[in-house]
Amino acid sequence: MRDDYRDGVRPEQYQPRLTWVSHAWRLVAMLLISAMVWLPRISYQWEHARWWFFADLGLGLLSYVLIWWRRTHPVALATITNLMSVISASSAGPGALAMVSLSTRRHWREIIPQVVLGLVCGVPGLMYFSTPDEEQSILINAFVIAAVLAALVAWGLFIGSRRELLANWRERALSSEAEQQAKVNEARSVERARIAREMHDVLAHRISVVSMTAGALAYRTDLSGDEVRATAKTIQETSHLALTELREVLGVLREGPGDAAPEDPQRQSADAADLSGLVAESTAAGARVRFRCDADLSAVAPGVARTLYRCLQEALTNARKHAPNAVVTVAVKGSAERGIDLLVENPLPLGESTTATPASGFGLVGLAERVALSGGRQSVTLTDDRRFLLHVWLPWSS
Repeated sequence: MRDDYRDGVRPEQYQPRLTWVSHAWRLVAMLLISAMVWLPRISYQWEHARWWFFADLGLGLLSYVLIWWRRTHPVALATITNLMSVISASSAGPGALAMVSLSTRRHWREIIPQVVLGLVCGVPGLMYFSTPDEEQSILINAFVIAAVLAALVAWGLFIGSRRELLANWRERALSSEAEQQAKVNEARSVERARIAREMHDVLAHRISVVSMTAGALAYRTDLSGDEVRATAKTIQETSHLALTELREVLGVLREGPGDAAPEDPQRQSADAADLSGLVAESTAAGARVRFRCDADLSAVAPGVARTLYRCLQEALTNARKHAPNAVVTVAVKGSAERGIDLLVENPLPLGESTTATPASGFGLVGLAERVALSGGRQSVTLTDDRRFLLHVWLPWSS
């Protein structure tokens, strides 16, 4: 039998709270047991030993009062009721409940001494405090006492095991529920991080174009009216695209289908036209980009194509932020056998940038994670001649 104290689990932790129904049927059971044991003695005690009658009744009533503390003081209650059984038959009901309650704890170092005490108190009680009819069957009654004690202990052990089993099931259910909730929270955190990265990839490119174009309006005082209107139109169109893409990213949080209809290259594989369009957009915003694509990207896996598109988008965004007037060289090459290589190079500025676009510091970090999830590699190099080189390798198929 395992030792609950040694394992750090006390019986009080899995004992159920008793309702009024539970108290009621236990009281009825105690009264029936007391009546079965005491009724054969009542007439003899009243006629021949009236002091015994009142002592039996008084101890019995006392045992019915003390039994309510059986859970907080199980050993003491079992000891008291065993000692009372020497002269009190009316305390048999509380004594039986005390033994069962003690046995539910399933500690043999508590149960065995009480069983021995019950035999020691029960047998001499029959010898010295018994009616003439009981004296003729002391040996039989001794066996009956031993059998009753064994039955009470067995019943208490069964109840205790069942209670602990139910408590373990409840604990496992609560633990499983807590674990499931932790997984849900983790999934939410992962999804929020993914959405944050996606928003950064999508919006940083557009907002940087708006910032650079608006900055040109702030510093250029020689622009004609047509040039100002053209620049304002560029800002308007880019802002509209930023809002559209923001709606698409946030659409993943909605339940209804069709809330966010993704645009290229989210919807299909990216090809040279997609990358060329991205370069043309940056060029229209004032950036100087030299672009060359020596690979047929029409057969690239959709996931890899999206990653390639986002990598170039992030590279151009970083170039606009940190080197707005520099010439950016973009080269894409590869095949199904050796994968795809994206090389983005630009010289570092000699002075500080005049744009007010804030640097988040997480663009390349998020980009590296996106590339790693696609099975690729990313490296950033600062050459001796102060040139910034971004190299991304992606597999042809994910």
